[in-house]
Amino acid sequence: MKKTNPIWLLTLLVMLPQFVETIYSPVLPMVQEKFGVKEESVTLTISLYFIAFALGVAFWGIQCDRIGRKKSLEYGLITYGIGALAAIFAPDFIVFLAARIISAFGISVGSIVTQTILRDSFDKDNLSKVFSWVGIGLSISPIVGMITGSVVVFAAGHQGVFLTLSVLAILFFILSRQKIAETHHSVKEINIGTLAGLFKRMIQDRGIIKCCLLIMSFNVLLFSYYSLAPFIFKEHHYPAYAFGYSSIVLAGGIFAGAKLNRYMLFRNVQPEFLVKISIITAFAASVFVWILGNKGIYFLLPYFFIVMAFSTAIPNILSTALINYKNETGSAGALLGLIYYILIGSGLISIGLIQHLGISCILFSGIGVFTILFLENKKKH
Repeated sequence: MKKTNPIWLLTLLVMLPQFVETIYSPVLPMVQEKFGVKEESVTLTISLYFIAFALGVAFWGIQCDRIGRKKSLEYGLITYGIGALAAIFAPDFIVFLAARIISAFGISVGSIVTQTILRDSFDKDNLSKVFSWVGIGLSISPIVGMITGSVVVFAAGHQGVFLTLSVLAILFFILSRQKIAETHHSVKEINIGTLAGLFKRMIQDRGIIKCCLLIMSFNVLLFSYYSLAPFIFKEHHYPAYAFGYSSIVLAGGIFAGAKLNRYMLFRNVQPEFLVKISIITAFAASVFVWILGNKGIYFLLPYFFIVMAFSTAIPNILSTALINYKNETGSAGALLGLIYYILIGSGLISIGLIQHLGISCILFSGIGVFTILFLENKKKH
């Protein structure tokens, strides 16, 4: 298929959902003070965001096969913009939470539709290499989001953050309308029976279950930092912008992991091997996060290796996840995203209850180790 869509725009669209989430992270203490709620309630805005994101991934992924990739992308960006705009004027915490949910539902289109377009456009041999490039964007986006959020919060408060998000919704809608071309012209009717049959096949596919658990493990590790670390910085009396600048340390790990991943892939190292090494690295680093958790912000050092593992593993997991579902990429991607984003949201609810970064890291990196060992042991039998 002719590749008519610009990779730079697709990469930015894939980056957008994580940017939208992490630009919000420095706002957490300010939201807590403005609406007079507990830390657990503020953390809930992140976990519910991922639940809504999961439902959005399922909805827009199905729409990809039903009304086409391009229209789905445009409608999703409109929905996201409405949610961001509503958050600016939210009079109380419940309305604010509802606005976050609408925004998450809409922005999920940036994940599922762009991945579907990429899977339409590239064959198996090239997809891992393309995703390794997209993976660099995915790894950078939280860093850009944190720094941007810290600067905007310092200058204009939490409303400034959501005004920025509203402007981005308009900008990306215009770019998508002008530059994105449809890649799937045989639009078809999707019914419940078809989806149910596909879902049954996928949950019986050990590779899909493994993929979802690993994506959940790595994402909860990453977003545990964005959920819990702002309060650690506040506890040690650092200003809000210091949390944003802490992302410079994480950026080193992200670039190291992304560069290592591309280097290894272009030397024909198998993606499965890179994922295994990343899981082991993340678990070892999580132990040190737990050990250093009560000693100021020294836990940033092992987090370097956690984000390095994340940026190495995630592109390889995503690029190989749906190789056996080429004839139903949109719907299969929707169901895949629904499963792993619900898992991520549930994981973030649990870390909100735990409220301890070190314990959360050991728990969820341990799930990654358990997933690999359990599934490999199953294969031997």
